[in-house]
Amino acid sequence: MGLQKEQRSARRWGIFFKLLTFGYLFVILGVFLFADSFAPDADDAGEHTAVVQVKGPIADGEEASADAIIHALRKAFKADEAKAVILRINSPGGSPVQSGYVYDEVKRLRALHPEKKVYAVIMDIGASGAYYIAASADEIYADKASLVGSIGVISSGFGFVDLMEKVGVERRTFTAGDNKALLDPFSPLQDKERQFWQSVLNTTHQQFIEQVKLGRGDRIKDDTKLYSGLVWTGEQAVELGLIDGLGSSSHVARQIVGAEKLVDYTPQGTPLEQIIDQLGVSFAKGMSAQLGLGNTTQLR
Repeated sequence: MGLQKEQRSARRWGIFFKLLTFGYLFVILGVFLFADSFAPDADDAGEHTAVVQVKGPIADGEEASADAIIHALRKAFKADEAKAVILRINSPGGSPVQSGYVYDEVKRLRALHPEKKVYAVIMDIGASGAYYIAASADEIYADKASLVGSIGVISSGFGFVDLMEKVGVERRTFTAGDNKALLDPFSPLQDKERQFWQSVLNTTHQQFIEQVKLGRGDRIKDDTKLYSGLVWTGEQAVELGLIDGLGSSSHVARQIVGAEKLVDYTPQGTPLEQIIDQLGVSFAKGMSAQLGLGNTTQLR
């Protein structure tokens, strides 16, 4: 009889915890489904400065893709209570195509809304394609130690021809078109291929330079080293005309725009995606700490 009582009690507690678990899952599901209903409207935030993040590599499918940035920019310009827009940049660059899309859209939106200025604020780094985007703004600001510039184009790869000969691997490539196997890493690099690809890079570089000059105007110094791919600190960038001054997003909003409150218009993803991302980051940080991989050079 005592054993039967214990079994009944265990079953009751098992049912209780199962119901509790299902209830918890239903609550989480409700949050996912109705999160947008409870999301505050930016127009209800009162007078503010809109923020659009350009964070990480600029590429299709990444957080800093042209689609995501342009979507946020259009919302920010449309918001009546947004007095100005800040492009908060922390990116080493990326695709010239994606950067060009954003650059052109900023120019278009500025023409449609001349009363609403755009400020680019560079955090740790705003280089290459990220500076391309920054050049579309009315003014650019950075910290004195930010890395700014890298106005250049790079294309890199590997050649495995000698390695294949050593291991006895034969490359078999069939093409229709004389240049279809251009830059094939398993075939010897031909001079005509090198010259052609260099011309492509030079053309892209010149497009980059023209857009920077168009965006910065006579504020940027006439110095060829600015377009050599070098980077400078924010303090040096002011002297070279790459940026207009030193300051953070809060400084720009408070001292220049006059609307201290910042409202982020960057797409945040669904609640489920955010939770998964946070779990992934937490797991990665834990593994990094256990393996001793988290040691990076920092200013202390």
